Amino acid sequence: MKARPAKAPVVPPHPLYVPESDDVVWEGRFPLQKVRFRYRRFDGSLSAPVNWEMWRRGDAVAILPYDPWNHRIAMIEQFRLPMLAAGEHPISREVPAGLVEPGEDPGTCGLRELREEAGLEADILAGMGSYMLAQGATDERVHFFAARVRLPEPGEGSILGLESESEETRVLVLGAEEAFGMMARNEIRNACGAISLLWLQLNAPRLRQEWTA
Repeated sequence: MKARPAKAPVVPPHPLYVPESDDVVWEGRFPLQKVRFRYRRFDGSLSAPVNWEMWRRGDAVAILPYDPWNHRIAMIEQFRLPMLAAGEHPISREVPAGLVEPGEDPGTCGLRELREEAGLEADILAGMGSYMLAQGATDERVHFFAARVRLPEPGEGSILGLESESEETRVLVLGAEEAFGMMARNEIRNACGAISLLWLQLNAPRLRQEWTA
């Protein structure tokens, strides 16, 4: 019997879930799982059989660097093929992010991604919450953090990224209010960036008080 990829575990049992088949149909970096199942409806009856394809990406982290002394944030810009495929501009303005390694603490992962993608070191993290971003297609769950850092004057900064992953990121420092305006005008075209900025807009007064005391 062929071994099942470690990144595509069987869907866990649940009273609402009645599996009929569960196969891994693609074993790339992120396996694709095809599941045939029934689910229990709100009235207690079973649904008709459903065929569902699910992309297994696992846990991820998004981290927003925030300077509470100067009320600035940092974002990164990088080329994203799916943005282009969707008809968007391919240079995505977003927050540092990455996949959590098996057994790794999400906060530790966030600090690593902050260092690799933005060249920044943080001394305090604040959790923003965990969210599913495409619950109809993938099991990816993103853990969000704000990170206390000291940032330079607004403007474009270093070019970073892991050469081994053909990754190139450009750091962009913005005044927080300017970033909030960009988000309000729908100029931040990715969910992780928008969620991070919305959270900070609500919580910046508290963080400035707590993180600069």
